[in-house]
Amino acid sequence: MSVEELIKRSALETINIEHETIGLLQNAINSDFIEAVKAIYNCKGRVVFTGIGKSALIAQKIVATFNSTGTPALFMHAADAIHGDLGMMQEKDIVVMLSKSGNTQELKVLIPLIRNFGNPIIGITSNRESFLAQHSDYLIVFDLPREACPNNLAPTASTTAQLVIGDAMAVALLTLRGFSPQDFARFHPGGTLGKKLYLRVDDLYKQNEKPAVSPDTPIKDVIITVSSGRLGATAVVDSDNKVIGIITDGDIRRMIQRFPLSELEQLRAKDIMTHTPKVIKPGELAVKALEMMRTHKITQLIVVDDKNHYLGMIHMHDIIREGIV
Repeated sequence: MSVEELIKRSALETINIEHETIGLLQNAINSDFIEAVKAIYNCKGRVVFTGIGKSALIAQKIVATFNSTGTPALFMHAADAIHGDLGMMQEKDIVVMLSKSGNTQELKVLIPLIRNFGNPIIGITSNRESFLAQHSDYLIVFDLPREACPNNLAPTASTTAQLVIGDAMAVALLTLRGFSPQDFARFHPGGTLGKKLYLRVDDLYKQNEKPAVSPDTPIKDVIITVSSGRLGATAVVDSDNKVIGIITDGDIRRMIQRFPLSELEQLRAKDIMTHTPKVIKPGELAVKALEMMRTHKITQLIVVDDKNHYLGMIHMHDIIREGIV
């Protein structure tokens, strides 16, 4: 067997084993799972996740997911907990312990200490007969046919199962809390996801030029306005500053193709403008502006107020610069 064939076979076998494990997780979504989620939902403190080895790494990812979806959580390493980190726990916290075997020595030392504190324990393990299972207030057991590792040793399928269970809990909790896109944006203000949920047209268009011409503006002046505005377009407004059209650089190219050179000097803005420009309100999300541009295959939108007064223009480049695309 060639190296390429060996790599492909090994990768596909890993995927198949982990796929099978995930499929079996449906058995873990039972009354025990429901009671565990309800306990977290009703918790007046934080959710403290703990584990050892690879389970500890999965616990940290689940903590990040919980925090970003409205459930306060923190990570406490099982080994460090028995050397002082227990001090981070508070009276009303609930503890979630992740362990494939449920018999890890660090957990055997840690569990009685937490029991003495009176904090409820949610156990997530593949071993129903384990020490963790026997001492959990809420128990989530997942079926694990085998690890994807050929030696059935390296945590692979087991950590995938733990991660999926954590995601299932987080999503169930955010559903119970009615966690909205606006809530999500509050916790992700600096990232692309957050920008899609809070960045508005008003935050972008004001930094641009505000090119505008009247319906009777000569074509020469229209071309100068379009070029100097650096937006590839100009709004056409009436005497009350209301938008009645738009002229883009594409309109100018089409004009040159349609009219003889001898007639160009006689043309006015109203002769070549588009009469139904696409407009957007300043309070709309920038991502909506992006969707409109993509739908209509354009690169700019005119920004107007409720009475169709011209406020400015937003360009595709503004959105790209913010990293939303």
